[in-house]
Amino acid sequence: MRRTISILVMFMLFLTGFAQNKNVCRLGITYDMSKNKNWGKGKPVITGIDPYSPAEVAGLKQNDIITSIDGIQLIDISDNEIKELLNPAGKNEVLLTIQNLQTPEKQVIVKKDCKKANAISEEQLATAFSMYSVETTSDREFVCPFKTHITPDRVDFASYKTFAFSPIDDSNNALEDRINLAIEKELINKGLEVDTYNPDMIVQTFYFFDKNPNYKGTNMILVSKEPVYRYNASQRKMVQVPFLSSSTGESEAEYLLQFGFRFIDQRDVPGRILWECEANELLDGSYKLDEYAMANAPLMLMQYPYVKYERNVPFKVNQKTYNYTGINYDIDQLNYVADVDKNSPAYAAGIRPRDVIEKINGNKMDYSTDEFSSAYKGFITSTMQYRDPRTIFTDANGFKRCMLWDSFSYPMVSDAVNKSGNRAGFSYLYYFTPYINPTGNNACLFEVKRGKTKMDVNVIPTIHRSLTVELK
Repeated sequence: MRRTISILVMFMLFLTGFAQNKNVCRLGITYDMSKNKNWGKGKPVITGIDPYSPAEVAGLKQNDIITSIDGIQLIDISDNEIKELLNPAGKNEVLLTIQNLQTPEKQVIVKKDCKKANAISEEQLATAFSMYSVETTSDREFVCPFKTHITPDRVDFASYKTFAFSPIDDSNNALEDRINLAIEKELINKGLEVDTYNPDMIVQTFYFFDKNPNYKGTNMILVSKEPVYRYNASQRKMVQVPFLSSSTGESEAEYLLQFGFRFIDQRDVPGRILWECEANELLDGSYKLDEYAMANAPLMLMQYPYVKYERNVPFKVNQKTYNYTGINYDIDQLNYVADVDKNSPAYAAGIRPRDVIEKINGNKMDYSTDEFSSAYKGFITSTMQYRDPRTIFTDANGFKRCMLWDSFSYPMVSDAVNKSGNRAGFSYLYYFTPYINPTGNNACLFEVKRGKTKMDVNVIPTIHRSLTVELK
C-alpha cells in the first residue's frame, strides 16, 4: 500500500509549487506548453486548477491560455523561464493575461500561497490517510475510447464564437433534443453562444446502438472481471458501467454503441470539419444513448479547444472531502505546528505556530512519521473485513482493494479507529463521518502544549469539498 506520509512528501513540490526563502509558494495551476496549432501554440495552456487555491479564487479555468506574465509576452520563452516568472521574487502576486473562447484578452491578478517548506497541509494529509474514508476521498483514473480529429489547417479556434445544431431527425427528436442539450450546455460554459441565424459553426451529431450481429457469447474470463467504473458527468461521480475494455474482441461484446459529434465551419470554409470526437463502445449490457450523451459529452468536450490525446483519452478524478482546521504540520515531527492559516478555524480557536499537539480527540500524537505510517497500514489490513466487496475498485495508485465501508460495520470501524495501537490521530480529518465518529458532533478537541502551558482547544472545522476531473 503506497498511501504513506513519506510518499506524500514527494507531492509537495509539484508544478505549481516554487521554493522561495525556505517557503513553498504556489498559484494552484498545472499547465502544458502547447504544441497545438489551433490553441495556444508555444504558450502555457492551463490543464488543472487546484481546489481552494489562489488560481481558483482568481477565476482561472482549464484551457485558458497564458499569453503574458506581469506584462512579459510569452513568445520564445522556455518552461523554466515561465516558472521563474510565475514566482517573482519579492512579490506576493502575479498579473496574468489570459485568452479563452469567451474573451481574446483578460488580465487576472493571482496571489501566491506560500507555506514553510517543512509544512504539510491537511489537504495533503487527507490524501495520505484517505483509506479512513474512501467514501469521501479518492484518486481514480479511467480511459475512454474517444477518437478526436482536428482540421489540418492552421485555424484559430478562438475566432469561432457562435454555433447552431444541424436539423433534428423527426423520428428521434426526443433523443436528439437531449443530446443537443448536453452539448449546448458545455459549449455555453466554455464561452460560446447559440446563433441559429448566422453561426460560425454547425454542430452535427451521430449515434448508433444495437445488438452485435457478430456476438459469439460471453468470454468466461470476463465473467469474473473487475467492475468497470467511469465518471458520469451528469451525476458527478464514478459509476459502474457495462463497458468492456478496448482490448476486448468485438465478437465478445453483446452490444455496440457509437456516439459522436463534429463542428463544421460555416464562416470561412463552409463544410470544413474543424473538430470531431467519436466514441465506439463495446458493452456486455444495454445502455441508453441519451444517458451516454449526458454522461460523456462533457468528457469529450474537455478536449475542445485544446486537444491533448487523439485517441483513448485518460482521465483522472480527484474527490476530496475532509475537515479543514488550517493547521500545517511539521513533516519531520507531525505533532508540531509548523504554521496556521490566517482566518482559519484553528487560528480563531487560538492554535499558533510552534504549538505541540499532544492529542486530537483523545488520540496521542507523539509518534514519528514512520510510526504513523506503519500503524496506518496495519489499520487498513486489520479492518478489511469491515468493507463492502461489492464496491471494490482500483485507485490511481494501483491499489486494487479499495472498498467502501459496509454500513452495517460502522460501529466496528469506529472502535478500530479509536484503538490506541492504530495511532489514528489524523482520523479527525474525517470526524464528520459516522464510521469515524458515530455521535455526529464534528467539534474536535486538540490538547495543546505551548512552552510549559497545557490547554484544551475546541476547534470546529470547516468541511472542504472538492471534485476535479482532468486529462491525465
